[in-house]
Amino acid sequence: MKISPQVAMTLRQIMLMNFGFFGIQYSFGLQQTAINPIFSFLHADPSQLPILNMAGPITGLLVQPMIGAMSDRTWVPGLGRRRPYFLIGAIGCSLCLFIYPHVTALWVAVLLLWLLDISNNTAMEPFRAFIADTVPEHQQSTGFLMQSVFTGLGITLANVSLYIFQQIGWLQQTSEAGIPYWVFGSFYIGAVCSIGSVLVTVLSTSEREPSPAEMAAIKAQPSGPAHAVKDIIVAVREMPTALWQLALVYLFQWYALFIYWQYISHSIVQSVWDSTVENTEAYSQAVAWTGLVNGFYNVVTFISAFGLMWMARKYAAKYVHAFAVTLAALALLSIPHIGNKYLMFVPMIGFGVGWASMMGVPFMIVVGSIPKERYGVYMGIVNMMIVVPMLIETVSFGWVYKTFLGSNPANAMTFAGVFLAIAAAVTLTIKTAAKPATAE
Repeated sequence: MKISPQVAMTLRQIMLMNFGFFGIQYSFGLQQTAINPIFSFLHADPSQLPILNMAGPITGLLVQPMIGAMSDRTWVPGLGRRRPYFLIGAIGCSLCLFIYPHVTALWVAVLLLWLLDISNNTAMEPFRAFIADTVPEHQQSTGFLMQSVFTGLGITLANVSLYIFQQIGWLQQTSEAGIPYWVFGSFYIGAVCSIGSVLVTVLSTSEREPSPAEMAAIKAQPSGPAHAVKDIIVAVREMPTALWQLALVYLFQWYALFIYWQYISHSIVQSVWDSTVENTEAYSQAVAWTGLVNGFYNVVTFISAFGLMWMARKYAAKYVHAFAVTLAALALLSIPHIGNKYLMFVPMIGFGVGWASMMGVPFMIVVGSIPKERYGVYMGIVNMMIVVPMLIETVSFGWVYKTFLGSNPANAMTFAGVFLAIAAAVTLTIKTAAKPATAE
């Protein structure tokens, strides 16, 4: 299936080219829901969770812009510009996911998380540029939001699988390290999904072959990590105003999201089970229920992404995003006050809508400001805007949690909700047209 950027794509083509995102996001879903509980099963102190999650922001900060800049300068015959990086990252993800539940020490779990994050970032960054390269401009809202659809599917399967395996009686025993055997099945499925879904994309979707002039320009550019770093520095200096404004939105948005993923199971065990992580039996139930709750919000993400596609064709992307993030903020503010585990699904509707927007709409806001020949490096820089707030959170929130929030996970959820509300307000300040270019 060779695609010209001028020819409209079918929905099937857009789905196939994004299918690899499904496996990558399954892996990301396990990182959201299962990695911090594994740290807790290995006796990590709750206040250490932010610093133990430093792998995500550090690898995202270094790997994604590097891969983006390198992929701009890459052309592998038979594979193309972005697809070689999909494959390398997916293979790494599969290996790490298969090994992860077998860890026996906290330091090994942290080290393996670094390797998993490097692989995830290697695979994920080129997918953003892949859409910008391949999908016609008038269909890019559908292309980016289709990634939200597969984000919802992948993370849903990851989270729901944790709950399903936890219900199987003969998997209730634990490994020598104290990790329940029901965790193993979810990671094994992820190992298969990661490489399998990426292969579907690689084998079904060709990249546009550069013209002779474009190929000569690619070959004329110096390659290697050192030149990629120089390209990143130049791109940051020349960054359009809209991207700087988006960076401020992301500062609050992604700081808040990292808090949510680290402390949601702690909040649920407190508000629903009236207990703490020290109660292993109650916490195991809370972790499984967190998986179900997170799976539900990703079902909402899958469904609401189609509604956001419609909204993005009628209204400026910044209004769509501000609306969706406001719903997510209200969700986090309400979570600590819910004592019935079934009612916990209600705020996840708003959070799922917000998550769908976060995975697609911001790229629509800025893609028109980015030079086409530099999609890779600028999509990597956008990811830097995601991981820098995460990095700040990992080194600062442990202190905030103990000093100002009384080591109370309910207060952590409230803090995150306030930050999302600020992100929604700041989104409205981004200078964009009243309607997207594709609106009629």
